[in-house]
Amino acid sequence: MATESKPPFPPFTAETARIKVKAAQDAWNTQNAEAVQMAYTPDSIWRNRDTFLQGRPEIVEFLKKKWSREKGYRLRKELFAFTDNKIAVQFWYEWYDESGQWWRTYGLEDWTFADNGLMRKRQMSGNDVKIAEEERWFKEGIDVNEVAITEKHW
Repeated sequence: MATESKPPFPPFTAETARIKVKAAQDAWNTQNAEAVQMAYTPDSIWRNRDTFLQGRPEIVEFLKKKWSREKGYRLRKELFAFTDNKIAVQFWYEWYDESGQWWRTYGLEDWTFADNGLMRKRQMSGNDVKIAEEERWFKEGIDVNEVAITEKHW
């Protein structure tokens, strides 16, 4: 059996940290929990707001529930800071609930990586803000990376 790994590997540079962040963004935007879980160690520890998880099965279950509630999910992540095996990420995502109300979630994540490039710890803090349809940034056909996000939203 081959050893799992996911380049780039720590220690990170500004370039490799950005690559890691955008790879995570792209994976999460697929909303494929089975694929997303493979970026994490088998025993990865998560705190997502007030939810505490450990291990890939719990990650998959959490993501499936999340994406079943958050319709129209579109995410952008940007590198905030990094050190040897840690990356901090600023993110924004938009989604709508069962009533059709649109939301934008603003937040920060703190990631710690194993030597093999898999994430072994993820902490997320976020806030949900109601938005109107016309306030949306990440509409269909728009590249999330091309949206100008001003300092007002940092």
